[in-house]
Amino acid sequence: MFPVVVAALLAAPATAAAPANTSPPTITGTPTVGQTVTASNGTWSNSPTQFEYQWLRCASNGASCTPITGQTQKTYTVAAADNGRTLRVRVRAVNADGSGTADSEPTAAVAGGAGAPRATERPDVSGTPEVGETLTADEGSWSGSPTSYSFQWQRCDADDIVACQDVSGAADRTYLLRTPDLGFRLRVRVFARNANATGSATSSTTAVIRPKLVIRNKRPSIAIISVRLLGNTVYTRFRVCDDSNKNLTVVQTGSKPGKAAYSRRFSTLTAPRPCGVYSRHWTLIQRLRSPGRLTVTLVARDKSGFSSAAARRTLTLR
Repeated sequence: MFPVVVAALLAAPATAAAPANTSPPTITGTPTVGQTVTASNGTWSNSPTQFEYQWLRCASNGASCTPITGQTQKTYTVAAADNGRTLRVRVRAVNADGSGTADSEPTAAVAGGAGAPRATERPDVSGTPEVGETLTADEGSWSGSPTSYSFQWQRCDADDIVACQDVSGAADRTYLLRTPDLGFRLRVRVFARNANATGSATSSTTAVIRPKLVIRNKRPSIAIISVRLLGNTVYTRFRVCDDSNKNLTVVQTGSKPGKAAYSRRFSTLTAPRPCGVYSRHWTLIQRLRSPGRLTVTLVARDKSGFSSAAARRTLTLR
């Protein structure tokens, strides 16, 4: 009986154990923007069958590390965002019984390398500023030996105060002007890339985009493009069309049920020729700040005293 028990004990499997780190991972390569660094796994007990990697960006002293999104390969190309920081790699060792992790020591502080390209001559836009025509971007001239360029077109207000927003999906060298561009100025932002980083520069704005057909109206017209409320401040963007080629007055009125309305006046800084897009913002007076429905009304008035039909939008205050 006794020999049978001994044989059974000797045949029992060893205790399951996940990998345990016995020597931390290391990083080889030069920590300079644009260069590639490589992780070594370190040494582990309990026979790992697989290794996984996560690169970390840390403060200059190696502390406060955060994972670099998407960087989970054995090698990592040092990015411009790493300049002045340090890097670590976190290695996860896996076997059939579990996993363990270990971090490398930090690298030296990352050096900037050759740096991002810089525009020595700003980008330019050519083409007729008219709905239906095509604008073309020239990337300008750059130092830092760019290897590629990309583009982002932007719509800007007609006023001399340039307020610009990206045009969704407009990322080609050329841009076909459409009805939504009417009254805006257009410009292009160019991104130049080299092995180390990305630089950007923006062209001057075009003339205000005009319609294909001549506009002749006795009364101006006004249309609200957008209205939004942030805190107690209303932000609005609107398009005015008029054939007088003179600046106009815009009357803004805020109203709520059961409350006295309140009006303000402001003028365009650049006359619509014949259309112009403008942005304005204002702070609600106290009596219009309570919860409920707020109606914003805009009316354009020309120098001859003719007024447009009213344009309205309603917001809900909570």
